[in-house]
Amino acid sequence: MSNGHKTIKLKKKRHIAWLTLNRPHKLNAINSFMLQEMSETLDNIEKDGDIRCTIITGDGKKAFSTGADLTEIRKLTPETATEFSGKGQQVFSKLERMSKPIVAAICGYALGGGFELALACDFRIASECAVLGCPEIRLGFIPAWGGTQRLPRIVGTTKAKRLIMLGERIQAFEALKMGLVDKVVPLEKLETEAEALAKRLCEYSPAALKYAKRAVYSENRSLFESGLKREREFFALLFSTKSIITKIQDLGSQRKKKEVDC
Repeated sequence: MSNGHKTIKLKKKRHIAWLTLNRPHKLNAINSFMLQEMSETLDNIEKDGDIRCTIITGDGKKAFSTGADLTEIRKLTPETATEFSGKGQQVFSKLERMSKPIVAAICGYALGGGFELALACDFRIASECAVLGCPEIRLGFIPAWGGTQRLPRIVGTTKAKRLIMLGERIQAFEALKMGLVDKVVPLEKLETEAEALAKRLCEYSPAALKYAKRAVYSENRSLFESGLKREREFFALLFSTKSIITKIQDLGSQRKKKEVDC
C-alpha cells in the first residue's frame, strides 16, 4: 500500500496496516502537515474493509515521537494555539472513534504530543529503552492534544498529576507498573510482539471489536469533550506569556544533544 505522503509511511501486511511516523531527522516530531496526513490516512484505513488492525510506530530507533515540532510551537499566539491544539485533539480522538483496534509500538522517546498519540491508541507495547513523559510544564505550558484528559483515565489522578505537573520522564518498566503500557519487550522483538497482538485482534469479529471499543469509550464522553475544550483554552492562554518562547528555544537546543541508546 503506497500513500505518497511525506511525513508518514503506510504499508499493509495481510489484515494489518503499519502507520509509521517518518521524520527521523526530527525524532519524528509532529507538525501540522503530519497531523493532516495522519488524519487522511486514518480515514482511508477506516474505509478499507480488508484492514482489521493498525500499528502505529516511529521511524528509526531513537524515538516514537518527541512531540509537537518546536519550530511551530514557538510561533504560536493565543489565537493560533487554540487551532493547533484543536487539530491534534481532532486527529487523536479519531483514533478512539475508529472501529478498528490501534496498537502503539513505542521505541525510544514518546514525549509530549508523541506520548499523547500513544495514549490515544488502544494498546501500547514498549521497547526496553522507551522513555515516556509530559515535559510541557518545563516550557511553561500543558499537554494540548488530549493528555490532560486521557492520562488520568489510564493511570488515575495522582499519577497523572505527577507526570503532568512535574514533567517527569519514566522508563519503560515503570510505565508498565503504572499501567501506561501493556507490555515491555527487547528492542529487537518490538515489531514482532506488536504484530502478534495485532494478529490476535484480527482473529476476532470486526463487528464485536467495533462495538466493544465504542462501549469502552462511551463512558462520560460528554465530560471528556468538555475537558478537551478546557485543555485548548488553557493551552492558548499560556501563550500570552513571553517567557514561554525563551524556554522553547532553550529546549530546542537541548534536544539536538540528546539521544536514547537502544
